[in-house]
Amino acid sequence: MNIKKCKTLEETRVEIDIVDEKLVELIALRNAYIRQIAHFKNSIEEIKSEERIGDIVSRARSKAIELGLSPNLINDIFIRMIDEMVESEVAEFKNAKVF
Repeated sequence: MNIKKCKTLEETRVEIDIVDEKLVELIALRNAYIRQIAHFKNSIEEIKSEERIGDIVSRARSKAIELGLSPNLINDIFIRMIDEMVESEVAEFKNAKVF
């Protein structure tokens, strides 16, 4: 991973703001795919696959360790994100079945 060597506090904050914006964009992109996937499922029960969630969290934790991040932090972020996106997927599933 390449990071810019900042020379001032302000410059560092600008870079953090750029990263934060990209994080939000990536989360929005992930959510857009989640909404699409709702159209491939046949029931609400199928939406929250504990096995799939476990795989996702496990991969994220492994990547965190590889990058020197706290796997517990990443675990908590992913669990929260997935919980919220499941709600989005359920809503999309219900809307898709109305038509």
